Amino acid sequence: MKTWHLSTKNTSYLFGLTDSGHLEHLHYGAKLGVFDPMLLHEKMPYPTGLLLDEETQVSLEDLPLEFSTYGKGDIREAMIEIETSDKNRVSDFRYVEDKVLDHPYASSDLPWAYGENKTIEITTRDETSGLTLILCYQVYEHCDVLARSCRLVNTSDQAVVVHRLLSAQLDIDRNDLFWRTFDGHWAREREVHEKELNSGILVNDSKTGISSNRHNPLVILREKDCDEHHGVCFGLNLVYSGNHATIGEVNAYGKSHVVWGIHPHSFEIALLPGETLESPLAVMTFSDQGLNRLSSQFHTFINTHLIPRRWRNVPRPVLINSWEATYFNFNESKLMKLAKTAANVGIELFVLDDGWFSKRNNDLSSLGDWSVNLKKLPGGLKRLSRKIHGLGLQFGLWVEPEMVSPDSDLYRTHPDWAITIDGRKPTMGRHQLVLDLSNLDVQDHLIRTFTEVFSSAPIEYVKWDMNRNLSDLHDGSHAHRYQLGLYRVLRELTRTFPDILFESCASGGNRFDMGMLAYMPQTWTSDNTDALCRIDIQDATSQGYPLSTMGAHVSAVPNHQTQRVTPLETRFQVACFGILGYELNLNELSAESLKSIEAQVAFYKEYRELFQFGTFYRISPKHQTNLTDWMVVDENRSIAILMHFQDRAIANPTTQTLHPVGLDPEGLYDFSNRPFDIDIGLFGDLINMVSPVRIKPDSLLHTVVRKMKVLHTEVEHGVSDGRSLMAAGIKLKQSNVGGFSDETRVFPDGASRLYIFKKL
Repeated sequence: MKTWHLSTKNTSYLFGLTDSGHLEHLHYGAKLGVFDPMLLHEKMPYPTGLLLDEETQVSLEDLPLEFSTYGKGDIREAMIEIETSDKNRVSDFRYVEDKVLDHPYASSDLPWAYGENKTIEITTRDETSGLTLILCYQVYEHCDVLARSCRLVNTSDQAVVVHRLLSAQLDIDRNDLFWRTFDGHWAREREVHEKELNSGILVNDSKTGISSNRHNPLVILREKDCDEHHGVCFGLNLVYSGNHATIGEVNAYGKSHVVWGIHPHSFEIALLPGETLESPLAVMTFSDQGLNRLSSQFHTFINTHLIPRRWRNVPRPVLINSWEATYFNFNESKLMKLAKTAANVGIELFVLDDGWFSKRNNDLSSLGDWSVNLKKLPGGLKRLSRKIHGLGLQFGLWVEPEMVSPDSDLYRTHPDWAITIDGRKPTMGRHQLVLDLSNLDVQDHLIRTFTEVFSSAPIEYVKWDMNRNLSDLHDGSHAHRYQLGLYRVLRELTRTFPDILFESCASGGNRFDMGMLAYMPQTWTSDNTDALCRIDIQDATSQGYPLSTMGAHVSAVPNHQTQRVTPLETRFQVACFGILGYELNLNELSAESLKSIEAQVAFYKEYRELFQFGTFYRISPKHQTNLTDWMVVDENRSIAILMHFQDRAIANPTTQTLHPVGLDPEGLYDFSNRPFDIDIGLFGDLINMVSPVRIKPDSLLHTVVRKMKVLHTEVEHGVSDGRSLMAAGIKLKQSNVGGFSDETRVFPDGASRLYIFKKL
């Protein structure tokens, strides 16, 4: 049997050629040593399904395959479905040839991974229709990631219609896997859900026109006993920003079957003779050492092979964003006061959000008219940027290029540029329509317009927003053509402005995907900046995406999305595990809070590369589901930081224990917590237990005492070797249960601590 063995540092992917010319999937999992491929070949001398060929006794119903097609006995979900000129949808692609490219294949139209890896191309052909299907395999050895894609070439003399061209298929000989997806909506992105993958079909998809916050393209399959640190799991994702689907099932013989790629729903693309249709890049990874290892492999792949080379391992600045500080209500003077305070506390980048252009004083108008509102900014962006730079800050700008307001000069001039259907009232979202990026004129206009905007002033950062889903699409190719148009615009602008740091945004995390990360190295994780919510959102996001891609901001309290009040330190510590920013009116804070922020920014800068590019671990404290522990470790395991977070305080709790991971077992570590001050007002009228005079809560005297007297956090310190720390853990000081001393911790609802491990 002719076989292909694709190996990475720790995994093997193996498939072979059957006598009938089909590609049989043999193995994906732990790395194989010396082996006989025939040991993995399906032996079916008397198959019970439909026989493709009576002479060779081939049945496709239960044969693990590299791709499934429709109509020749394989009754599982197909990867390819094509309609020929006679309205027939049956196809049977068989092997023709294979070749190894000494360079990585890359699409000219779709976002793609890069590297020094080779590419294997397998050419197959359906003899009846005359069509050619080319399977493309790329291996990213050091990060244990395999990438797949395919190209359908119309080598016939008739036009065909493609109804389905998914990117990859994975057949697994087991039926005990759990299907993990990352679902949600605005402000509650990537909620983790799990179902057992068994009889029937499970679908993780988006039909919104973009990758969506409803169902992220990331899917994880895990065995029942797999946790963060142990067990077998498979990770699947897609380098694409549009409609997607991952479809999983278990067949009658107990084998799992998964296909994923562009959603086949309402997908219909005509392919003329000589034309080629290409699928997006699908990526997969395998771990037999738990979910943390799987996540780390995805993180390394994204940071090393996907984000723009210019920003690979480049530290990102700490920013202040004007949105929740001012919303639409600002002028140059107000912005400069905010920027001056930001500079004083050590922030590095000032970002002007929505409201700077045309008549944009609310969200009812002006999208598409990208001229500066001179009433708000009399000197335009150039003068504002010059003043911002004069404070020692970089300057960034918010834009939403893909949208148009009906109340705009652009729409009045080019109403046909918006996605609408003649005779139907268009569907609105946030009072706006979507520009038709499948239209070359629209693409050229956006490239021209934003080349002018980004050249009009010194701009180091751009937040690229998109605040609604697609609707009113014309036909089955429209959604995909939109994505191709978007990618052309992004490709041209990022090439023209390679030194601008672009951050993708779509009402928060509505387009957090690998496709956008190929052009923009970071994404606004969620509009929800509440620290308790962000714990869940960032924890889930980290399962497939690295900390370097996650925008994370400290905002005001009560929080603007949940009205919750959490400590300033907790908001900071959660935001540390990502690209730190602040999004609140610094000029309304107390001197004490500004002093704290100055210390926070200095601390983050000291450990910035660790937080952004270190190896990240999700730690599940034993028997303490009320707690969340995160840890990040540098490449040399010389320094690490662990965050210990408590959702809800429990009266008379058990001792809390840290369980660090990822340390050097042979290394000797100095361990300590990051100190900060605690507001004595947290104790309410308990202050009277030690006060010589009665102090009424919230009185003027109470306020004065809070300003004059602060509590310091407990001190935790020790020296131990890494092996002992990881094996035995660290028991923390008692949480406050009534008495307070140097040996107790003040640890209420939403409290957190950072613990630093330094190798001696």
